[in-house]
Amino acid sequence: MPTAQVTSAAWDTTSTTAASAAYGGPWQSPDSIHRTQAELVIAFARAQIGRPCVWGAVGPGSYDAPGLTQAAWKAAGVTLPRTTEAQWRAGTQVTLADIQVGDLVFFHDDLRHVGICSGNGTMIHAPGPGARIGEESVFYAGQSAIRGVIRPT
Repeated sequence: MPTAQVTSAAWDTTSTTAASAAYGGPWQSPDSIHRTQAELVIAFARAQIGRPCVWGAVGPGSYDAPGLTQAAWKAAGVTLPRTTEAQWRAGTQVTLADIQVGDLVFFHDDLRHVGICSGNGTMIHAPGPGARIGEESVFYAGQSAIRGVIRPT
């Protein structure tokens, strides 16, 4: 079966898509399905850039960090719980080295912050009350602040 290498926008992550002659079309691996959902997630999140961050807000005019991640994944057809702690348990944990676009990056031991990986070492997040949703380095608070990465399922 012929294969083609597909490179993700997040740190050199690759997956393989194979054509299936038996079914007359492409077969999508779980990674390619995640990539399609992630495109919707990032499109939604980017459309929110510049909106105000308000504690407890779930949109559409303003968001807090978990409200933004919840709404962005909802735009891709995935239901996430409301809080960062519950979102931490709503997927598969992956290493920072295996991060892909759309994955959720959690910060601090108490999981008080979350952002959406947007590729090339960046994320889209609602930094906190009084700030505006933006895109910046996942290391904005230092690498030691990163608690882990979750791939929503």
